[in-house]
Amino acid sequence: MAQHWQEIIPIDRYTVAANGLLHEYDRKVLTFLYQPLIGAQCLSLYMTLWAEVEENRLWSESSSHHILMNLMDMNLKDIHAARLKLEGIGLLKVFMKVEEEERSFIYELQPPLDPEQFFLDGMLNIFLYKKIGKNHFARLKRFFCDQKRSTADGHKEVTRAFQDVYASATPGSLQYHSDASEDLNVKGDQTFIGRKEQKSIQVDRESFDFELLSAGLSETLLPKKALNAKVKDAISNLAFLYEIDPIQMKNILLSALNEEAEIDIEELRKAARDWYQFVHHDQLPSLIERTQPPLYQSQKKEPETQEEKLIRYFETASPLQVLKDLSGGAEPSQSDLKIIEEVMFKQKLNPGVVNVLIQYVMLKTDMKLTKGYIEKIASHWARKKVKTVKESMDLAKSNNKQYLEWANGAGTAKGQGRSNKKPIRTEMIPDWFNEDEKKTVDAPKPSDDDVEAKKKAIQEKLKSFRK
Repeated sequence: MAQHWQEIIPIDRYTVAANGLLHEYDRKVLTFLYQPLIGAQCLSLYMTLWAEVEENRLWSESSSHHILMNLMDMNLKDIHAARLKLEGIGLLKVFMKVEEEERSFIYELQPPLDPEQFFLDGMLNIFLYKKIGKNHFARLKRFFCDQKRSTADGHKEVTRAFQDVYASATPGSLQYHSDASEDLNVKGDQTFIGRKEQKSIQVDRESFDFELLSAGLSETLLPKKALNAKVKDAISNLAFLYEIDPIQMKNILLSALNEEAEIDIEELRKAARDWYQFVHHDQLPSLIERTQPPLYQSQKKEPETQEEKLIRYFETASPLQVLKDLSGGAEPSQSDLKIIEEVMFKQKLNPGVVNVLIQYVMLKTDMKLTKGYIEKIASHWARKKVKTVKESMDLAKSNNKQYLEWANGAGTAKGQGRSNKKPIRTEMIPDWFNEDEKKTVDAPKPSDDDVEAKKKAIQEKLKSFRK
């Protein structure tokens, strides 16, 4: 993924558009339902862009990102990061035009889901439940619900029909002159101001192997017509949310089959949620608890070498588990979790790749998760389109010298000049990193006793993880 300054600069202009009228009620939905997922900065950006569109209008005047930076008192990097989150969660569409080496953008605001859509979404509601907890989630449901009243308590409908109130016009009175047709129709370059129904978030179907799923299902068990477009969309979302592979999805699908040989979407969601909670001890998923997708796992057989065992560990553990393991079982801090979750969200790195990144960065920076350093390496890996654990380990080895310079640069205090002395290489090295280097030359032993002790401690931890 490109750096923010490669995608937008302060002089780039933008215009805000609204995909239908936004209502005051949308503010409550955005504040209470979306804000816990996207954060205050994202909500602030959405509200600021919304404010630029005049009331009862769909387009704003053109402006520059420099003005937006001043309005929000935010740097362009944070604005770009907030924009990506809005795009990912379906609240913003971005269109770009390059003309005479000048870029201009259209930021089209998408209305949020209504409360019923959100709470029945099957993905956003799960993440919100995990984020705010059971009690607050129930409170929000009560806030967006009202008592259902029935008219079957003795009341009888007496509403008049159209024909009971209005008389039928004569054929002659319905005619109008041909030159009046332009007045009755909308011009081609105009559209009525209204509100379109917002679509739920949909994960790309290509992320799930439907061929493998179909191969494991016979026509007698599940007719092909049962896997219609709507069911496939639900499968893609559930597979992403709960990390269900095609083999596991087969049994879940069969449990949601009704008497008409059709897939009940609600039963499918319930079965997928029950499966996940059974496997993960009644927990619900969050981004940082994901593991490497089966498509990008290379260890198909029982690992034999030390490196293969470590690759298996990185492929089967979540970033949260790796952080815990490196801390001796202690719960990671919220700041560390936020750093990792932002890296996974912004750079779209697979969990196994993030695991390698966590270990590499922490051992290079004396067991500290330095935000700037990890984001820089993550951005490099994203541009290189790294998908597997092995690829990330190889890239770390081949670019070690460059990454070491970045680490030294990150640790240099502001205003402090560069020293002419060559840095003494005393950083800790991951086990998988050492194995490759031993083939050529033995790595210099650290002279610092504390660093050596920490290295031995990490090695002992990794041995226990592999067991």
